[in-house]
Parts: sequence; structure tokens; C-alpha cells
Amino acid sequence: MLEFTKTDKMVHLVQNNHSLLPVIHRFGIRLGFGNKTVEELCSVYGVNTDFFLAIVNTFHNKNYFPKAQLLSFSPLLIVDYLKKTHAYYVGFSLPQIEELIHQLLLSTPQQNSEMKMIETFYLAYKRKLLEHLKEEEETIFPYVEMLVLKPQEVEHRNFDFNFEKEHEHVDFELNDLKKLILKYLVPEYDEWVCNKLMEEIYRFEKDMHDHSRMEDAILIPHVLHLMKTAE
Repeated sequence: MLEFTKTDKMVHLVQNNHSLLPVIHRFGIRLGFGNKTVEELCSVYGVNTDFFLAIVNTFHNKNYFPKAQLLSFSPLLIVDYLKKTHAYYVGFSLPQIEELIHQLLLSTPQQNSEMKMIETFYLAYKRKLLEHLKEEEETIFPYVEMLVLKPQEVEHRNFDFNFEKEHEHVDFELNDLKKLILKYLVPEYDEWVCNKLMEEIYRFEKDMHDHSRMEDAILIPHVLHLMKTAE
């Protein structure tokens, strides 16, 4: 699969894969690219070009994951990107899926217990995921930032940095949501809403997978190394 480089036009990236647009926005890069290259636009917006390309290519190609390169970047870059990803989930992805599920419920016959079950399941999933994101925002990310910026002031804590099981649980429940819709949705619904919902769920699932890889394979090793050097 194509690997984007710093000399590619930014327009070229979106034309090849429009799902990259939210990722590009997380770096603060706005539409109106002109004919500027990736390197030129990253310079305009004060973005690390190599880090940008590593993230974009990881999102673009499921088989691409430059672990050694990502580990060479400052943990602060990783944390900043993860925070912006959280903001996208909270501000757009989760509300969008919730609204589409609600619209789908309204488009089905009244007293559709199966559709209500799907909505209830999603709301429970959303609540758990928001709690997980909040824990990272309020405890893990500030701790990482302190380890980098003021290691001498850090009080070592017994955090469980192994989020792999939590991420597997999140993936499992998201997969269950898809199965509920595919198996139990009463076949009297608005097709446009249903198709849009499934597209959003699959897109969110992929985004979450890449997000989890960043935390499990990159951020956690960074943190453990910083903790060791700060002892």
C-alpha cells in the first residue's frame, strides 16, 4: 500500500483516503491546503513532519506501524496526539454514533424492544469508555508529562500501565454492538441512517484500534523507561 512522504501534496493524502481528514485535523491543520506539501504545511502549523507522517501512515495502512520510529519521539508528542484523539471521540465520534442509533430507533416500529436493547447497550459502552478516557486524562497523561518535564518532583505511583486488557474489553464490547445490530435489528428501518451508523461504528473501531496500539506499544514503554531513569 502507498506510503505517504513529506514531498506529497497534502491534497493527495485526502484524495487517496478521505478518512485521514479527522487525523489531519487533530494536528491543527485546516482545509485550504493549496498546493503545499506535507512538509510545507507542517512547517506552517508548527507540526513535527516525521511524527505526522508516522501517525498518518499508521492510520492509512493497518500493516504499517513504525514502532522504533515512534519510540524515538518525545512522549509529549504522543500524549498531545492522544489527548486530541480523546477530544475527537468525546466531541464527535461518540455523540455521532449515539445520535444515529437514536434516529434508527425512531425509524423502526414502535415498541421495538430489540432496538431499545441496542441503544441501552451502546449507552453503557459509552459510559465505560468515557470513564477510561477520563482516567487517562486525569492521572496517566499528567504523570507522563511530569516525568518528562519535572522528573525530580515526581512521586512514583503504583499505576497499572498495562491497558491491554482494558483495550481488549473495549474492542470486545464494540464488536458485540455490531453483532447486535447485524443480528437483531428489525428489518423495518431507514436504510440511510442504518448504513451511516455502521460506517461510523467501523470507522470508530479502526480509530480505537490504532489509538490502543499507540498507548500499549509506544506510550507505556516510554513511561516505564522514564520511571526507571528517574529512580
